Parts: sequence; structure tokens; C-alpha cells
Amino acid sequence: MIEKELTVTTPDGEMPTWIYHPQHDGPSPVVLYLMDAPSIRPALKEMANRLATAGYYVMLPYLFYRGGPFREFGTSDEDMHARRELMDQINPTNIVDDCRAMLEVADDDPAAKDGKIGAVGFCMSGGLVISLARAMPERVAAVASIHAAWLIRDTEDSPHLGLDSVAAEVYLGWPDNDPTAPPEQVPIMEKALTDAGVTYTLDFLTDAVHGYAPPGGDRYNREASELHWERVHSMFRRHLW
Repeated sequence: MIEKELTVTTPDGEMPTWIYHPQHDGPSPVVLYLMDAPSIRPALKEMANRLATAGYYVMLPYLFYRGGPFREFGTSDEDMHARRELMDQINPTNIVDDCRAMLEVADDDPAAKDGKIGAVGFCMSGGLVISLARAMPERVAAVASIHAAWLIRDTEDSPHLGLDSVAAEVYLGWPDNDPTAPPEQVPIMEKALTDAGVTYTLDFLTDAVHGYAPPGGDRYNREASELHWERVHSMFRRHLW
């Protein structure tokens, strides 16, 4: 397994990005692996590595780069406040520039396969991957939105709007009792996807909470997390190979 860190130049600055891919049998299909609000940490790197062992070229960017150099966050009130300010700098529009910049790097790497890509987003990035599919239908073939936050926004670039251009298959893992994605928004999202003719699967998880996928935390739910792995692998096999 190859693991490396590099800097991707975007229109807004320098974005640290971790890349994982097999050492043999490449080139490998590209998957953009977008972090959750707690940011990049060992658990998320382990998940990116796990996906790469299945034969993918996984790119894990530090999306808070607009607010300064990479840093690890703890659970203090100070860290929570700082992280919230950084989250506000990422939106469904500027994420597209970040991902285009990453794909330029992948296109120049012989270990990365040309053509269709996948994307996985957690928490704040769950809606961003849907926005990416909307903006780049020629490249994005499959996206997974895991315990997503703020899928329904009062903005023109809300992830649930303008989905007619989406060519990708979409998977949503939607936990119950999530204040960032309340259950009453499920039918709104499903109607938007259905009206746009998007192929999708939505698992509504009554026994899991927001943040269930990354291991090691208090919110980790093994059954729900393994379900998301099963869904992601199945979808990527259909569309990226």
C-alpha cells in the first residue's frame, strides 16, 4: 500500500491532501474521500486506507485549509469554536474547485485510473459530494453521503436543488434523531432525487446516530458502519470498474 501526503493548489490556497492506493495492479479508480467536521484524524485515515486496499486511489483532503495550515482538533470548547468557523468557509460551490484541483493531480499520476470517479462524504461533506455530482456529471459516477448534515439549505446551491444534471448513483445513510438532518427532511430529499430521475438508495437508520461511521468514537455503531461499507463497495463496483 502506498501512502503519501502532498499539497494540492486550489484557487483559494494550498490544500494538504493524503493519498492511498495499492502498490500493485493499478491504475486504480479515483475516489474523493471528504472529511467530516472533526477533521482529519487517525480514524479517517484508517477508513481511507481500508477503501484503498480494495483497489482504489483514495484522496483525503484537508478542507479547512482556507483557515490556515493543517492542525488536529480536540474536543475542547476552544477547538469546537475554531472548527465551526472553519466549517463556514466550505460550501457546495467552492468544494467543486477543490475537487477539480485534486483531479488534476490524479490525472497526472499513473497510479490513478482515468475516467469515472466516486466520492464519499461524511457529516458536513455528505451534501458536498451530492453537489459535486451535480456540478461534474461527466466525471462523477457514484457518491455516498454518510450521516450528512445540512442537505436542505435556504441557499441557491443547496445540495437538494438542481439535481437534473446528476448522472451518478447516490447512496445516503441517514440516521434518526439527527438535528443537522431531521427526519422530516427525508421526503424532501427523496422527492428531489426522484423528480430528477436520480438512481439512489437511502437507508434510514433508527439505531444509529450522527457520526456512526468512523470507528473509535462514542457515536460509532458497528452494524450501521459496516452497512455503509457494503453499500459503498457495491455501488463502486457497478460504476468505477
